[in-house]
Amino acid sequence: NLVRYVFQNQHKLIQQLLVQGGPVRACSGHGGTQQQAQLRVEEDDNFPKIAEVPPLAAPFPMAIEHAANVGEQFKYSDLSVRLAAPHQLNPKPDVDDLAFGKYFTDHMLKVPYHRRLGGWQKPEITPMENLNLHPAAKVFHYAIELFEGMKAYRGYDGKIRLFRPEMNMARMNVTAYRSGLPTFEGEELIKAMARLVMIDSEWVPHTESASLYIRPTLIGIEPTLGVASSDSALLYTILSPVGPYFKPGAKGLKLYAEPKYTRAWPGGVGDRKVGSNYGPTIHVQQEALRHGCHQVLWLYGDDHQLTEVGVMNIFMLYMKENGERELLTPPLNGLILPGITRDSIIRLCHQWGEFSVREQKFTMPEIKKLSKQGRLLELFGAGTAAVISPIEHISYMGEEIDVPTESHDNPLYRRLYNTLTDIQYGKLDHPWAYVID
Repeated sequence: NLVRYVFQNQHKLIQQLLVQGGPVRACSGHGGTQQQAQLRVEEDDNFPKIAEVPPLAAPFPMAIEHAANVGEQFKYSDLSVRLAAPHQLNPKPDVDDLAFGKYFTDHMLKVPYHRRLGGWQKPEITPMENLNLHPAAKVFHYAIELFEGMKAYRGYDGKIRLFRPEMNMARMNVTAYRSGLPTFEGEELIKAMARLVMIDSEWVPHTESASLYIRPTLIGIEPTLGVASSDSALLYTILSPVGPYFKPGAKGLKLYAEPKYTRAWPGGVGDRKVGSNYGPTIHVQQEALRHGCHQVLWLYGDDHQLTEVGVMNIFMLYMKENGERELLTPPLNGLILPGITRDSIIRLCHQWGEFSVREQKFTMPEIKKLSKQGRLLELFGAGTAAVISPIEHISYMGEEIDVPTESHDNPLYRRLYNTLTDIQYGKLDHPWAYVID
């Protein structure tokens, strides 16, 4: 931003370097202070403000101490690869035909775990194949499982990048601990998944409108019916080329807000990426569709707090009474998933320093009040699958609330979307991009 400003305003800077028709001379050994002029950069509205922001804490522990009974950890150096035979290769779909999670690549990564055998076993990349599990496996009966959602992006330079994969690994380990499943070394899994992506690299779409979705999954496979932690588990990763989560050209989301349904509650696992958070929401999603809405706006409590949009975190940009803008998102109080896109948005907005950013609960009565006063500016959802999705309407207890998210010339959601995707596709050099060699 600073370099761009200098190039755009260099004529001003040159004028400031001219004193009575001659160039300003540098300070000489004779102390020529009389021939100096102070360089003054004129302040104007588009000069980039660099905010001094204290470091933000990660939304979950980035390092986990493995329990003693977990046993040995797997290592990338032990990875073996068994490539698919020609008859096992799948035809690659056209980019225009991609739907979310419909097609899968030729290979998968598997890492078994057996406590009685000493812990994690050696990782292996194999042809994509069905899993062979006992009917009594705990994953089938008690939903002892968890997963993550990541993407690989093919950049403008042809390089393939991941986005903050260490965050996914840390969140996955926290969820494993909560689910009674074995924890692992995140960096070793990142390297193994990177190898998997490179083997199936031609499945990474050659376009910035699509990407390769990565689904690491950890399931309990011990064949016993006791409600207890699983002494055997399977960590596996599958890959799926995906297009936009929502149809191209679609307008902002219409949300169905029905207070009688609750997605998560204090002390539960609403802040963990486990399947039991998602299955019970399908019926409500179908109800939302019947009401002409795209997604469910999940509310909580007697005051109808906004928590999540479908499977996304939610943000609100509004104008305070003093005319200043502020960005709000619900706090990490156990009700919502600590999203990686969410964390990235918070950090970017703190760095920009153009408005205040707070993690604070907000309610539907407050949304209604801000809307009537004309102080509600934007609402948008954020997550790995959809990146950022603008919200234009809420159907709430018989009321229809319009949100002017897309009515601004330069909405915040679009700036955030462009910045994040520029990082993901390599247009913007940033430490959040993990380049696969």
